[in-house]
Parts: sequence; C-alpha cells; structure tokens
Amino acid sequence: MELNRPLDAAVDHVMGGLAGLGVHSDVPEGIRALAAAGFRLITLSNGSARIAEQLFSEVGIRDAFESLLSVEGAPAWKPARASYEYAAAASGSDPAGMLLVAVHPWDIHGAARAGLRTAWLNRTGGSYPGYFEAPEFTVTALTDLPAALAAAH
Repeated sequence: MELNRPLDAAVDHVMGGLAGLGVHSDVPEGIRALAAAGFRLITLSNGSARIAEQLFSEVGIRDAFESLLSVEGAPAWKPARASYEYAAAASGSDPAGMLLVAVHPWDIHGAARAGLRTAWLNRTGGSYPGYFEAPEFTVTALTDLPAALAAAH
C-alpha cells in the first residue's frame, strides 16, 4: 500500500483543482435556453458528479439538469463506447436520440462512434482534428446551440 500513496496524492491534487474551477460565462444562459427549449439535460463526466453538483449549484443552474452522471458508475471512462452506453441506459434513452455537447474532440469522437449526435463547443476557434469523427454541430458559445438545433429541425 505504501506504493500507492504518491499516486493517491496526485489524484487528490488534480481532483481538488477541478473543484476550484468555474464555468464559462456563456454556460448559465446557454443551459437555461436549452432547458426552456424543452431539452432534457444530463451530464456525463470523467470527473466527479459531486464537482458538477457544486459548480452548477454555485451558478444557479443545477435545477436545469435531470441528472449528473459520472464515469464513476460506468464500466469505462470516456471516450469508451461503454461510458456513453451507460449514460443512455441511466437516462432511459436511445443513444441516437442523445446529443453530446463537448469542448474536447476526443469526447465528440467517442460519442459519435457510440451512436450519439454531437455538438462541438469550439471556444478557441481552432480547427477540428480530421482524424476524429466530425461533430454534427459546431458553435463557439453554448448560447448559440439552441438556435443551431432549432435551425436543423
């Protein structure tokens, strides 16, 4: 057990740092707009659901989310197919009826390969890596997503 102490300390340090993060300024308004448009909102994080609970509560959007899922309850971390299948099962949804919104192309890629629709939140204006499955939607702010979704229907 002595061998795991440095690793445990490192994990605690990283997770503690995540707890100190905030949300981008467009997130509260974007979440409220998606909820008002009737979308079910669920998270799936490689981090702790407890951290999401804290972040979303602090900015007043926790009540917009049906549930906060973490890979802590899944058989694998994202971007493994099993993590997205876990989210679909936990929410009682078909993956094809779900939309993953993420800033990480690897997450978009994993979700697309698991059968989910995808939206890339490209905050930096960078290029999407061509070796990953392309997102169906690309927006620069979460507040732009409701209009993009409405235009597609």
